[in-house]
This record gives sequence, structure tokens and C-alpha cells, in this order.
Amino acid sequence: MASGEHHPSTSSSSEIKPRVSSWRGNNVVHPVDIDIDADAAVSAPSSVVYREVKHFKKWKPLLVPCFILANAVVFVITMYVNNCPEKSVSCVAKFLGRFSFQPFKENPLLGPSSSTLQKMGALEVSRVVDRHQVWLLITCIWLHGGVFHLLANMLSFLVIGIRLEQEFGFVRIGSLYVISGLGGSLMSSLFIQSSISVGASGALFGLLGGMLSELITNWSIYANKVASFLTLLIITAINLAVGILPHVDNFAHMGGFLAGFLLGFVLLIRPQYSWITQKYTPPGYASAPVKPKFKTYQCALWVISLTALIVGFILGMVMLLGGVNANDYCSWCHYMSCVPTSRWSCKAGPASCSSDQLGSQLNLTCSSNGKSRTYTLPGATTSQIQGLCTQLCN
Repeated sequence: MASGEHHPSTSSSSEIKPRVSSWRGNNVVHPVDIDIDADAAVSAPSSVVYREVKHFKKWKPLLVPCFILANAVVFVITMYVNNCPEKSVSCVAKFLGRFSFQPFKENPLLGPSSSTLQKMGALEVSRVVDRHQVWLLITCIWLHGGVFHLLANMLSFLVIGIRLEQEFGFVRIGSLYVISGLGGSLMSSLFIQSSISVGASGALFGLLGGMLSELITNWSIYANKVASFLTLLIITAINLAVGILPHVDNFAHMGGFLAGFLLGFVLLIRPQYSWITQKYTPPGYASAPVKPKFKTYQCALWVISLTALIVGFILGMVMLLGGVNANDYCSWCHYMSCVPTSRWSCKAGPASCSSDQLGSQLNLTCSSNGKSRTYTLPGATTSQIQGLCTQLCN
């Protein structure tokens, strides 16, 4: 209980004390931890009955471990389908057999080929627009580009998600995760249309956005409000800044964060403490005039955020299915995802090569950089040629 926020009630042998708990520790004010006088506590040590407030109950985290397990299983299945030894000339960790990884030059994340990710449901704008395969906006958030990609995302999800699920339960946090991932996929599709996209980063940024809006909408129950607010802003800014590096889909990050931020005002709202105190006041005790469950600003943010979220998703889907490229309306927006420097290029797109098979000799020429190379590979398959082309163009 923070100093200055005590709300004493009349001592009685039938007194009931609602108690709430939070993973944020001393940073949250527990407005319904109602203290009694010290003398009364001595004279009637067993007169206080503790009741858990359902609005602040502690949930057992089940969803987050299940989601992490699901992501891991999907990655294992993806590597099984990839079958590097059969489809590529060279592989990393060959002792893993068909679970071995593509060459580092093709995939430095220790993972499958791009063609395998496409087969498994990676986000590819042309398939969404031309074939109306809208489900790719969801399936892509369960796929990962490699072991490093999977570990980074799942460790972040474990740290953030477990605590949020303990606080708000699996239904709200699961909805926040999936809808934020959809928002990230949607924004990514509008701005990055020349390459495939996979990963749960948009969903994870949605959790960050939800944490920030939850702090704002439940502002009155926090003790160190400004410190918490600034900490979340700094963490978010640092993660978004990393997104300006090449091969990182910052539009998915921003779309997920925005969706999660709006959704947090809708799903993570808490009743004001005066309403909870009144609700759990024993019968017969004098109480102040009835207070509303939520404050006016909480209701206003709820309505505005829900409206903006629905309108945003509808507008985004209409634009996407209509074949709109958002870069045509914002010439500088591509800098929000990658800033070119002398050390790296922001050009992205599938590798393209011209090939010529003469007996056992395969000649490849990269269309983007003009490099040529000859390989000894009799009867090269399309997958093998594409893998070699990717290595040659990188």
C-alpha cells in the first residue's frame, strides 16, 4: 500500500478486507487493502476476513507456455519440411539430417529456406492480393526465420507475457497477442510488398503497446506513475530504433504496437478503487454516494480506441485487397523501416538469377549484382538453383 493512499473503514468483528495483488510490486496502489486500527488488530486479531477481488485476481499462466510450445513445434515441422540435405548443395549442422539448416549465406538465422517459409504460410502480399489468401496475415506470426529469431522472440514473450497473463488472464492477453500480430502483418503488407515476412515481433510489440495504454487508463492505481511511463516509452523507443536496421520489418513492429496500444484501452481497463471499496463494504456500514465503476476518461478512451481499431482494420484490409502500395502516398515512410548507410543497403527482394545447365555444370548469374559462378551439380532442382542464387546475390 503506498503512503497516503490508505482508506480506513470502521472496525468490526464482521469486517471484510478485500485484497488485491500485482506483479508490479510496490509500483501499484492497492486501493482496497483497507487497514484497521492497531488497537483493534490487537484486540481482535482474527476479526478480519480477507476476500480476493475478482478484478485483481492472480491468474495462473497457461496460455503463454502453450503459445511458446506451439511456436517451437511449428518451427520443428518447418525444418522437417525444409529437408536441407535433399534440396540444397550444402547445409549447416548436417548431423541433424533433414532438420539441418540452410547455409549461413542464405539464412544467417539458422533456419529454413525462403521457399519453405512460403510453403508453410509466410506473409506474401501477392498471394493475399491476387489469390485472396487472407489467412497468411495470421499464419505468418507463428513462423520464424531461424533458431536465433525464434529464441529472441520467445524469450521476450516469456518475460512480458507471463506477467501480463498473471494480471489479466489468458483470454484478454491471448486476444491482445493475436490481434496485435494481425495489425503488424497488415501494416507490413501495405508498406513492404517485395519480400516475405514471418515472425511474432508484431504481436510482442502489441503487448508493449498494451502495457503502455494499461498504465494510462489505470493511472490512478499506480504509485510511481511517471517513472513507469518513461520506462515503457524508453524500452519501446529502443526496440523501434533497432528496426531501422536492414532485414528487420519495423512496419510490423509499429503496426503491432499501435494495435496493442488501442486494444489495451479496451481489454485492460480496471474499475476505479472507490467503486471496488463500495462493492466490498459489508452491509450496514455507512458509505459515500455510489461511484461509477469506471472514470469518465476511461470510458472515453474505451470508445475512441475501439472505434479507431475497427476503422483502422477495415480501412487497412480494403487498401490491401485493393492492391494499394502505401509507399505511393508516403515517399519517406520507407525510412521508418530501414535507413541506408555506407555499411548496409536497404534494397530488399527475392534473389533472381539466370541459369544455364550444361551436363553436370550449372552456370548462374545474379541479376542484381552481376556476379557469375559455375557449380558442378548434375540435374539441379528448382529449389537447389534458388538456394544457390540466394547465396550468390547476397
